Formats: sequence, C-alpha cells, structure tokens
Amino acid sequence: MSPSDRLHKVYRSLGTDTSPQSDIPYLLSQLTLDEKASLIAGADLWTTNPIPRLGIPKLKVSDGPNGARGDQFEGGLTSACFPASVSLAASFDRKLAEKIGQSLAEEAKTKGARVLLGPTVCPHRDPRGGRNFESFSEDPYLAGELASHYIMGLQREGIGATIKHYAVNEQETRRFSIDARVGQRALREIYLKPFEMAIKKADPWAVMTSYNIVNGVHADANQFLLSKVLREQWGFKGLVMSDWGGTNSISQSINAGLDLEMPGPPVHRTRQNVTSAIQSGEILETTLNKRVEAVLRLLQRAGSFDNHEIPSEQAIDRPEHQRLIRKAGAEGMVLLKNEKKILPLDKSTVKSIAMIGLAKQYLGHGGGSASVKSHRKITPYQAFEDCLGSSVELNYAQGARIIKSLPVFGADNVFDDDGVPGFTLRVTRRSDKDGGPSVSNSSTAQLKPFACPGAVTAVMTGTYRPSVDCVEYLAFGCIGKAKLCINEEMVFSQADDSVDVMAFMLGTAAEETKLYEFSAGQEYRIRIECHVDELAKKDVSPISSKMIGFRFGKMLQSDHDADLIPAAVDAAKRSEVAIVFVGHTPAWETEGADRQNMDLPKDGSLDRLIAATAQANPKTIVVNSTGSPITMPWLSQVAAVLQAWFPGQEAGHSIADVIFGVTNPGGKLPVTFPRAITDCPTYANFPGDINNDRVEYAEGTFVGYRHYDSLPDSVLFPFGFGLSYTSFEISGVELSATSLTGVQPVGVTLDVKNTGTVPGSQVVQIYVGAAFVSEIDRPKKTLAGFEKVHLSPGETQKVQIEISPQSLAYWNQDRGTWSVDAGTYMISVATSSLDVSVALPVTVVTPFQLEP
Repeated sequence: MSPSDRLHKVYRSLGTDTSPQSDIPYLLSQLTLDEKASLIAGADLWTTNPIPRLGIPKLKVSDGPNGARGDQFEGGLTSACFPASVSLAASFDRKLAEKIGQSLAEEAKTKGARVLLGPTVCPHRDPRGGRNFESFSEDPYLAGELASHYIMGLQREGIGATIKHYAVNEQETRRFSIDARVGQRALREIYLKPFEMAIKKADPWAVMTSYNIVNGVHADANQFLLSKVLREQWGFKGLVMSDWGGTNSISQSINAGLDLEMPGPPVHRTRQNVTSAIQSGEILETTLNKRVEAVLRLLQRAGSFDNHEIPSEQAIDRPEHQRLIRKAGAEGMVLLKNEKKILPLDKSTVKSIAMIGLAKQYLGHGGGSASVKSHRKITPYQAFEDCLGSSVELNYAQGARIIKSLPVFGADNVFDDDGVPGFTLRVTRRSDKDGGPSVSNSSTAQLKPFACPGAVTAVMTGTYRPSVDCVEYLAFGCIGKAKLCINEEMVFSQADDSVDVMAFMLGTAAEETKLYEFSAGQEYRIRIECHVDELAKKDVSPISSKMIGFRFGKMLQSDHDADLIPAAVDAAKRSEVAIVFVGHTPAWETEGADRQNMDLPKDGSLDRLIAATAQANPKTIVVNSTGSPITMPWLSQVAAVLQAWFPGQEAGHSIADVIFGVTNPGGKLPVTFPRAITDCPTYANFPGDINNDRVEYAEGTFVGYRHYDSLPDSVLFPFGFGLSYTSFEISGVELSATSLTGVQPVGVTLDVKNTGTVPGSQVVQIYVGAAFVSEIDRPKKTLAGFEKVHLSPGETQKVQIEISPQSLAYWNQDRGTWSVDAGTYMISVATSSLDVSVALPVTVVTPFQLEP
C-alpha cells in the first residue's frame, strides 16, 4: 500500500472529509528534493508541474487581463475581449469592474485555466508608455479601487487573480534590464499603493514580479519588495510568480521570496541547480519548503486537488458577455468636446454621414500579451450599418494609411531552390552543423529556443520574378546579425545583435525601408542570412535569448505614397456630418515598445486628415481609440471629440451607442491629457539613460495631475474630466467632523441633481490636500474618494463618501511609516482635478502614525 493510500485509509477511519491530497504538511513531508524543485518552476508555457505519485495535479494559467486568451498566442480559439483596464478606469464604476471580473472568470474556465494573469495596476507614469492601456490610471487610488473590485469578482467565481507587474514597471524600453531608481516616498505613495490597496482589500491569489530592476535589485530577487513589504508589512499569503522569462537567479530569487519561475522548462530552477544550491547551503530546505508550500496552497485554493482535470479549450461566445462588453465599453467613453451640442446625433433626422479614417478597423485592444483573438470584431462602420440600416447614407473614405510594418513579402511570383512557389529556409543548430533544408512559403522566420535550441544561423533564399515593372518599398527587420542581398547586391545589413527582441516578436520593432525598382520578366535572387553567436544583450529575456529571426516586407510605392485625403474631403463635403475615426492599432500601442511621442500615427497623416475633413465640413466629430493621451492640434477646428479607448470586441457598437445617444457618456479621464509631451513631468526622464540602463524617477510623487495642478495652462483636459448629454448640480456638502483627534474617517455628504432633460451619470470626486506650509514637498491635492451616481432628469440623490485617514498621510522616510501631520486640510468636492465645486476644512489636532 502506497503512503497516499495509507493516508486515505486513516482519513476514512477518522470520518473526516479532508483530502490527504491537499494536506500540505503531509505532502511536504513526502516530497523528495527533486520533486520540490520541480514544483517551484513551470512545466511549460502555461502549466505547473504535477507529482502524480502524491496526487499533486498541474495547474493552468492564462493571459489576461482583458480576456482569457488560452494557450495560443496566434491561431488559437477565439475568446471574449473585454474593455482594456484604462477604459474600465474611465467608468469610475466599482460595480462594473466586479461584473467584468466575474465574467472573466467564466471565460478563464472555457480555456481550462484556474488562474488569470491580471490585473495590471502599474500607474501611468508617462503618456508614451507602451503598456499604459493595460493598466488603469495615473492615480494609484483609482487603480487600487477598481483593481480590488475586479479581483473580488474574478475570485468569487473560483478563478485566481495575478496582480502585476510588481513593481515600478512603467516602461517597455529596456524592460528586462532597466534599473528604475525611485525614492521611498514616491515608491510607497504612487507605485506600490495600488498593489497595497488590492492586496489588503481583495487578497489576490498571486502576484507577478516585473522584469526590471528596482533600486539596484531585480524585482524577482528583491527581498525588500517580496519579503519585507509584500509579506511582512502587507500580510500577503499567496503565491509570487515571475513574469515569463523574468527569473534572473536561483538562490537569490528563492531566498527573496519568488515562489514560481515561469514558464517552463526552467532556465534557472532546474532540479540539478536547486539540489546543488541546497547542498552548498545557498538555500535552506526550510526556505525551499516555503516556496513549495505557496505552490501547493495555490493548487488548493484553485480546487485543483478536488478536480485534476484541465478541460479542453472552448470558444463560447456568450450573449450576456456581449451585452456586458458593449455596455462597459460605452460607459468608459469620455466626451471631451461637444460644441453646439452636436452629439448625440438624431438618427431619425440625419440623412448622410461621412465615415472617415479607421472606421472599418477593429480597435478593441492593444498589442502584446493583453490581446486576444476576439469572438467578434465589431467595427464602427459595421455597427453604424446595423444601427441605421438603409435610412442613412454612409460615405466611407480611408483618408490615411497608418501601417507600421509593410506586408510580408509573400510567395507570389517567388520560387524556392527547387522551383516550387515559396522560399527555401535552412537552419543550422549547434548540434546540427550541416543544417538541412526545409521549405517555408512565408518570408518570416522566427526560430524559437523551444523548437530550435542553440540555433546559430538561418538562411532564406528565393527567386522573385515580377510580372510587371514596379517600384516597391522594401522593409527589413531582424534578430541577430543579418544581411539581405538581391542579385548579390547588399540591400540591408545589421552588424550588431538586435537589442529589442520582444518588439520584434510582437511585430512592433522599427524596420528599415528602401525603394527598389523591379522589371517584369527579370529574375531577382533574394538571399537573407541571419546569425548569432550569443544573444547576451541588455534587453533580452531568457525566453528569447537563443532566438534568431527576420522579417522581410514589401509594398508598391504607388500604394504606399498614394494621397488618400482628397477622397475623404469629397466624402465629407457630400455628407451632413463627418466622423473621423483615429487611434492606435495593436502595432502602435503595445507591449514591447514605448511610443516616441504623443502624436497620432503615422508621421502626422491622421492629424492632416482631421484638419482637412474639418475644413470641408464644420460638423466634424473625432472618435479617438487609444489607451493613452494624444496631442490634438486640430481641436479648435472640430465640433466634438469622443475618447473611445480600447473598448473590447463590441467596439463599434459601444461607439454607436454613444454617438446616437443610446448611452449617455459618463466616463471621466483616468489620466491627464497634457497639451504637449514637453509638458509632462517625466519628459526629461523617460525612458531614461538607456545606454546605462537606468531611469531616474526624478519627478517623485508629482505624477499626473499632482504635477499639472500647479501648471493648469499645460493641461488640455484634466484628470477626472468628462462631458455629458445632460447637466448636474452639486449642493449641500457637509463633513461629519471638522476636527480629528485620532485615527478616524471623515464622512462627506452631498446632494447631486440631474438638472438636464435626459438620464445620465456623474462621478463625484473627493480630493484632499494640506492647507498649511509643510516641511515636505506635497501635491496640492490627491484623490481620496469617488462615487458614480446615475440619475433620471430632475432626480436628486444623496451621496455619502468616507475618507480614510490614510488619504491624509504621507510616507515618512525617517520613521519608515505613514505619518499624518497636525494642521488644516482641505476636502474638495470636484468634477475633475481642476474643477472644484466646494472645499471645506478639517483640522488634525494631534499628529499620528499609521502602520505600513
């Protein structure tokens, strides 16, 4: 009889329902050292290692945070795509966040996952951050509140949340190696605050560490962050996993508190490496046991011991999720301008609409690991057709071309070494010096370490026989040292190893372009060579450290350089109203690459399109789909602007609902829109000194509106701003106390009235700030509470918001704790960071401290 069977017999004799398979002390006592080592590293991309002899199952995770993608980056099953977190933050709606969390749990189950890799909560430090859309806000309180409710909804349905990326992960540039240097006040008050709030309020099952270095120590091996702050001070009891390829050591990460290296097979935590570290004394077995125990407890919380099965993935497009996504996408949209109340459009009276720009593109999500293969990809044009039928003439014009990468040089008129359509690809591996031919009908080659460990060269050859004379733009990008020759003439070359491997993998890397003239009937021998000795560069994860690859694209010059604006102007002139749809495709706003500026792509083409359309039609409306602020040089020329964000799979329907008044926009900006990138507090320190892999958070706590409050003229639209199709009045503001003698909350009571003619929602925002001269440099005010109120015309509702004493505190670096100084503080009731309705004083009589 096995130890497991004997224990089963003992448990049955005792009449207990407890499963011996989930008795963690027992399991720890039975595990061998090799088995313990296997448990603290992944088995593959998405699952943990099982121990069958002890009944320890494996567990599957799936990428989030705005959809459960499943185990395929490309070509897998479809999934529901929910609004990006920045869109959810713009709703300022806790209940909506919770509903989305619940629905994401249902989606995760369809992909066989028990843990979702989300939410992302890192504050938006700079508008150029490539992954801003995936997180909530520039304000840590708003991010912490919405993330908490998202997590509550998710975990209530039995799916674990993984809050990420811990910590100080506000840029994509050099994200594997950048050392983020941040002071303790800013660290605590801004960058750790949303994590702290969510962990204390919602108890996420897991935390994911970031790739970067924090104050000189890699996040995955940062004992201060993982042991002292996360576990000791905040009381976190869950599992800490690395980002994919984000484990940088063996003993340091284990001793610091990183429980799980992902993905597998492990780069660092091989059984041999862990065993050697134990034997040498670098790691104590008691420490190893803590890491193993965290993995077992996650399996226990996820119900994996009760049901070992990992179901097959399914694509289930639930109507109720369609409705929720559509509603949530519309709720997050922010009306920034509405001159002469041009919106909402009356579909019973408008006869023609010009739909210009990206009207036929689906802009539901950003790029990278947050993207999903959406069940539905509703474009604005499709949604307007559904909404209007044949009663309204829709005049479409593209107006601008904003592709970031040229289309792949396909197999048309290309023949491999045997005369077969396509290219010939030869790969040489360290263990296979002779290589050997294999045929590919595409010119994209990505040799992954999982499939080709130790790959050192790749050569692709083919003969191109154009059928007509043509001038083409050619584009080339690669990983490793590479060159591209046509008829033995060097056309492209890269002498140094690429440092931006992730950007290449995600299709967002910059490509070199050149014009090339081809003649019909001629043969052009194309040869691409790529090689690498060792990708030991500064911004390479272990996942891609042995990867080589290249991308070759082409496009006719006549197509690439065509002027598309005249057709758009003509469509605008022929229509009563013109709507210009602009924004970022997943290639322009994505994981793996920060933006260079705040401008719309590409090279000003969309800005020129808007200006030309507005000149042709004074009733021009701009709908912008981005996850970050943009510059608006055309703002004074257009009648209305709607910030749509990335609203998920029902994007077009959500936009149409707002444009035609089915939904009254109630969204508020979760980020400040500055006038120019040079107005940003981080302008001089983003992305930092990349030559020395260091970025200084020199702005300290003055991030977002905390900075702009002192420079209001630099603001295009303030944090918390958003217009409505109705109007509101705030009155009767009262505080529960005017003086505080100890640690106690302050209640704010007020009345909100809908003074307009249609139903709508208003977000009441409460800010606090010191009214006395402080010894420390403090922002004028910070968000301390908010409440979203839905009102019918003429309806008044009483609102009560409680302000925590934590909102008055600052991080006292000398004491290592939160301090509240004596003095008078102003509690402001506002509708944006720059629009204060009422400000009332409250006095702290005696200073006090709060535990971290």
